[in-house]
Amino acid sequence: MTESFADSTLSPALRQAAHGVDVPEDPWPGFARRERRHRRTRLIRAAVAVAVGAALVGVQTNVVPLPGWAPGIAVAAAPTALLDAPPRGALTGDRAWLDALRTWISDDPQLSTDTPLGGWNPDGIWKVGDRDRIRLLYGSDQPGHRVALVVVPLRFGILTKQALVWYVGPAGADARQMRYAGHSEGDDPVMTLMQADSDRGGFAVVVGPANSTVTISGDPRYTSGGTLEYENLAQADGSGVGFAVLPPAPLRNEPVVRVSRDDHVLFEGGLGGGPYEATVDPTGPEMKDLLTAARRGARGTPLDDATLGAFVETALVNSRLPAAGTTVRVRWSGSEHGPAAALFTVRPAGGGVIAYAMHGDDRGSWTDLRLLLPAEGADRRPIGWRIRADNGTRTPTGQVRVIAPPDAARVTVTVGGAPPVTVTLDASNAGTTRIPPDQPATFTAYATDGSVLGTTPLPPVEANMSGLPGDSPATRVTP
Repeated sequence: MTESFADSTLSPALRQAAHGVDVPEDPWPGFARRERRHRRTRLIRAAVAVAVGAALVGVQTNVVPLPGWAPGIAVAAAPTALLDAPPRGALTGDRAWLDALRTWISDDPQLSTDTPLGGWNPDGIWKVGDRDRIRLLYGSDQPGHRVALVVVPLRFGILTKQALVWYVGPAGADARQMRYAGHSEGDDPVMTLMQADSDRGGFAVVVGPANSTVTISGDPRYTSGGTLEYENLAQADGSGVGFAVLPPAPLRNEPVVRVSRDDHVLFEGGLGGGPYEATVDPTGPEMKDLLTAARRGARGTPLDDATLGAFVETALVNSRLPAAGTTVRVRWSGSEHGPAAALFTVRPAGGGVIAYAMHGDDRGSWTDLRLLLPAEGADRRPIGWRIRADNGTRTPTGQVRVIAPPDAARVTVTVGGAPPVTVTLDASNAGTTRIPPDQPATFTAYATDGSVLGTTPLPPVEANMSGLPGDSPATRVTP
């Protein structure tokens, strides 16, 4: 019955539906047309991608010029505290001079270091961007010099950055007389520049954030009262700028810059440059005489000449003192963890006394203590310092070495509010005691009749020895 229904009803209907479908006799031409269209689209897209890639490479390598005003990806920005500061100095109102400087600034990598940007763009990678955005942060005339600090927008393809660049010329110089003198390298919130000449003199200039206080310090002075003072070289105007005129002679010491706002130090460091006068000649007659006198009255195991010379030279360089006119006395010498060790004092003529504790030898030494003392009574004070671990970390331990003055009969240590405890001394008047690392302590020396010779606090361990002795509470006893 089913077979009869299919033959009689479905077969004719299906044949009629099939005849109604419009199928081309040859489908290939239509397929070929569509394939050619798709291939042409793919070729166009590939060509566009290659062109865009080539353009990007050209732009990034500066082969294809990009307008200076075009946006880019900012990298390695200069310190914001300076970029956001208002322009300062007498040249800020000289628009004609600044416009001329904008035109004069060049980015040609073939230029020598005597030309505007030579010396800091040696490969020609960076190009000056929008010249209208070149602006003056500081500019003024000082004795014999015109100095300017300029913000220069730079571009390397799609990368951009702002550089802080120093330019220097003779006083009253026009733009074409200005020469490149330095540029920003780090993110310190200040820019410093020093040019010194032993024949013609020079200058040092510091530009910090607005409303900061700038000091430029010269030679240090250790007062007899146990304080550290500096020769002030800066002519500061309170706007965050300091300028110092340098004499036509070698400097004894590197000038030190401090930039602060309220009680917060924003920057502290040396100016570099030079030339500097050699203050310590380890083979000179002054050093020989100083070392001979240093051994008088010394207690303990004597140091060999090379080690003593190395210790004293290190102390003189560290304190920026010359050998001539300085007195050195070895209070004690012995050993620490094997190497030789010593406590000695250094005193400039008419100044305070600096106690140094060191250990090592002439090939290398470590400073364990730097302590500025008032001159009066310095030789009657007991002095102690924490012994550091002998495991490569130099971590301060609870063990403390104490050296008594020559006339002391005994020494006591007072830790916190505890009762005084007597420190056992050996024949060299040296002893050791234990004091918890987080506890303050005071040493007191007594004469044979029981009278007090002197007292000295145990100084905290210095975390940073970059400054001079007496420059921090950890290195002085005078408040």
